[in-house]
Amino acid sequence: MAWNILHGANDIPNGREHAIAIIKEVNPDVILMVETYGSGKQIADTLGYNFHLIAPEGTALDDKRINLSIMSKYPFGKRIDTKYPFYLGGREVVFNNQTIRFFSNWFHYLPWSDAPETLGMTSEELLAWEQTGSKYEMIQKVLPYLKKYASQADSIPMIFGGDLNTPSHLDWGENAKSLHNDLIVPWYATKVLEDMGLVDTYRTLNPDPISHPGITWDTKGKKDEHRIDYIYYKSPKLKAVQSQSYKAFLGDTLRINTNKIPYPSDHGFVVTTFQLTK
Repeated sequence: MAWNILHGANDIPNGREHAIAIIKEVNPDVILMVETYGSGKQIADTLGYNFHLIAPEGTALDDKRINLSIMSKYPFGKRIDTKYPFYLGGREVVFNNQTIRFFSNWFHYLPWSDAPETLGMTSEELLAWEQTGSKYEMIQKVLPYLKKYASQADSIPMIFGGDLNTPSHLDWGENAKSLHNDLIVPWYATKVLEDMGLVDTYRTLNPDPISHPGITWDTKGKKDEHRIDYIYYKSPKLKAVQSQSYKAFLGDTLRINTNKIPYPSDHGFVVTTFQLTK
């Protein structure tokens, strides 16, 4: 499960408890969390997960400044620290003697447009625009880490997920240009991951962006629908077999399984099921 819980899930009354209830319904083995902001340890303890805060060793586990975290039902292995823990970090998780490296991430949102196809730019101009802001600069900082672990994924599988704050090139291809003012845009922020061999689980298993848009970001009252939260993987030892996307507006009701739960975040979440082979 990859989920940006929004300000520690504290923006609606009892939001943290609602986040716990939603996670309980999903019942994932591993959670890649964004905007943890002091809430992660309580959520993990309540649900019985091991908890790893992506921050320098010794950081208080309820530190409200810390963005990223990982929760696991399975034992943790080695830490995977980076110089940029607000944007990327990880932890090894051991499944029945098989180690998998998990990474939680947050890509900067700038530059951003609610509807990039309305900016009056060509595909080439949109790609140039994409590289004018903090997102591109941040990606360059974390790329060496991603390339390093992707190069080792044949022996130690990697799963990478979180809030990329970007549309996907897989959602802006030939089969979806009718949605985007006839534009085909190979967005850099997702294309660079594919070029390293990482696989977008949701779009691979739900290949039609029209019938299965997988929206995880939307704003009431305006055109602002995007799939910006992802789970990627790389390894011949892993196979993604199912991926689902869930979304409700902040404060509205999320219907999940047979329950209705007030939704504490402005982001939807993604859940991917993997088969692990030896």
